[in-house]
Amino acid sequence: MTITGMQSPIERVPLDLLREPLVWFFAEHYRHRDVCSRLLVMARTVVQEPDALEEIHDFLDYDLAVHVIDEEDDLFPLMRRRCEPDDHIEGVLGMLSGEHASDLQLASAVKSLVAKAMADGRGLAAYADAWAVIEPFCVSQKRHIAVENAVVLPIARLRLTASDLRGLGQRLAARRGLPDPFVQAS
Repeated sequence: MTITGMQSPIERVPLDLLREPLVWFFAEHYRHRDVCSRLLVMARTVVQEPDALEEIHDFLDYDLAVHVIDEEDDLFPLMRRRCEPDDHIEGVLGMLSGEHASDLQLASAVKSLVAKAMADGRGLAAYADAWAVIEPFCVSQKRHIAVENAVVLPIARLRLTASDLRGLGQRLAARRGLPDPFVQAS
């Protein structure tokens, strides 16, 4: 068992959820919160957990960036096309888009710190700036995800058509090099 109890890997989103892309986003948001929880625990220990650090580094390097693309290139444009003026979604989407740029910068700093810890064979708390780097990223992520889960996804559920959702699931799969989730394997 590891010092921080991070022996279990970051859970992957089940691929069958690509058939329900709004549920996919919710599950992906759970993963983001999980990574933040792990980071906050690891920021308090000097014991290195190489597997956990590598997994977090990979998440920050790939999964977070792909998730931002999923939202910016697919979900948000769909929302802009389908929402009614009374939904007042443009301001929310604009704010979230602005935060994406900031989140990626914060994530880059966290990723650099994690890479340094991996290279040095140290835990994150061995670095004086660990908390100052990790905590703002995690606070921002948790707030950002709360807005998406409480505002964006419920409105998307009301406004997006079955065709929109099918196309969204297909684009999410294609971006990950996966087959069309709506085609049955023969």
